[in-house]
Amino acid sequence: MTGWDILDKFISSFPPIVMALILLAVLTAVVIFIIGFSKHGVNFLKYGFKQTVLDSSLEKRFDSLEAKFDERFSQIDARFSQIDARIMAIETNHFGHLKNFLSELTSILLDKNIINNAEKARLDNQLRDM
Repeated sequence: MTGWDILDKFISSFPPIVMALILLAVLTAVVIFIIGFSKHGVNFLKYGFKQTVLDSSLEKRFDSLEAKFDERFSQIDARFSQIDARIMAIETNHFGHLKNFLSELTSILLDKNIINNAEKARLDNQLRDM
C-alpha cells in the first residue's frame, strides 16, 4: 500500500459536502497566499499581513545615528592627522640629530687625520644639502 492509497482511502471517507468545504478552504488559503506573496514577497511567510512600514520617527533616529557616526569619524580623522603631524615632527627631528652626528663624526675623522680638509668640506656640503 502506497501513500496515494492511504490518501485516497482518507479522502473517500468524507462525505461530498465536507470535501467541498475543505476544497473551498484550500482555495481561499491559496488566494490569500498569492495576494500576500505578491504584495510582500518572501517576508509574507515570516510576518504575514502585519508588516509595518518604517515611520518618520524611526527614519529620524537613523538620520541622527548617521550624523553621530559622521561626527565620530571626523574626530578620528582629526586625531589621525595630529598623529601624522607628530610622526613627521619626530622624523624631522631625528634627521636633524643625524645631521649633527654626521658633522661631528667628520670633525673627529679630521682630527684623527683620517680625512683631509677638502674631504671634510665636501662631506659638510653634502650634509647641508640634505
